[in-house]
Amino acid sequence: MGKGQDGVCVRGFKPGGGSGECCLTVCPDSTIAGFEEQFRALMSAYTAAIAEMKGIVPVFERYFISDAANQAECLRGLAGYRNCAVSIVEQPPLNGSKVALLAYLQENAEVRNIGNGFFAVSRGGYSHLWSGGMTVAGHDSKQQTKELLVSYSEQIGEMSCSLAGNCVRTWFFVQNIDANYAGVVAARNEVFCSQGLTRDTHFIASTGIGGRTESKSSYVMMDAYSIAGLKPGQMTYLYAPSHLNRTCEYGVSFERGTVVGYGDRRHVIISGTASIDNRGNVVYPGNVLRQTERMLENVGVLLEEGGSSFRDVLYAVVYLRDIADYKSVADMLGGRFPDMPMQIVYAPVCRPGWLVEMECMAVTRQENNEYDVF
Repeated sequence: MGKGQDGVCVRGFKPGGGSGECCLTVCPDSTIAGFEEQFRALMSAYTAAIAEMKGIVPVFERYFISDAANQAECLRGLAGYRNCAVSIVEQPPLNGSKVALLAYLQENAEVRNIGNGFFAVSRGGYSHLWSGGMTVAGHDSKQQTKELLVSYSEQIGEMSCSLAGNCVRTWFFVQNIDANYAGVVAARNEVFCSQGLTRDTHFIASTGIGGRTESKSSYVMMDAYSIAGLKPGQMTYLYAPSHLNRTCEYGVSFERGTVVGYGDRRHVIISGTASIDNRGNVVYPGNVLRQTERMLENVGVLLEEGGSSFRDVLYAVVYLRDIADYKSVADMLGGRFPDMPMQIVYAPVCRPGWLVEMECMAVTRQENNEYDVF
């Protein structure tokens, strides 16, 4: 299913006899006046799309808004209780709308609110743990990031999980990233090292990107995804050494990509990826279209290493540092991926020289008797 007139785009995966999953994006008509009106239009289109797919249930929703201080509380009131993990971040949609949505959904899923912002989907031998919009008090980004990671680790520990063994993916949304990202990096390095996540073991797939909540004192917001019930070796990591270097070589601790293998499919999760070479240098500084080309090349190599391709991608989010670059980048990406659920938002990347960054997730078939099916 491609993009319809209501701004909905859906792409799904369903193996023979297995459970289906899909990602969905919604962008309301930017000419509709007012945030409330645009949000109601978005939810109307979203609800209709879910009804049409029959049996598909939201598991995770991320709302991109243009003005958190004035819109976040309004959105929560209009949306009401959502029986899934929810993330609301100020990353203005660059199509001109005030709000946009990225949602991950599963077929016939029983989503349970297990408290503290965690939602669980149990199926087969796994429990998929989603959480969104996590913030804590703290006087700077380092303290907030450290407390977020420690608290998260303790909470998944109560479910017999750990950062090293079960956390698949994190997102860090950083207010004024040019000033505050260094604190995120320092705290993450410190916590990871204390929990056995090192260059000699592995890190976690992640995106660290500009974004904010409605609170001016909240410097960092975190979303995360973990899986209980994984066997050793079920998660593997992507490096693409011909095109990319290890992030630890420039003092950062995340993996370029992670693969989670199941009995019937493979999830290929690509971290935020920019125009970088295998020595850690920014490639094509100042040229957003050349940077977009190199970004896509890097993502493509990571996907290939994970046994997939852009044809298997269920969603992508593209982050731009300069809103003036939107049309040229959107035209390029739209021409190449006309049916891919994609959001393009304003969000400065963690290094000022990077003008554009992409994250995505792909799903492809595999048969592996060592693991339970998804």
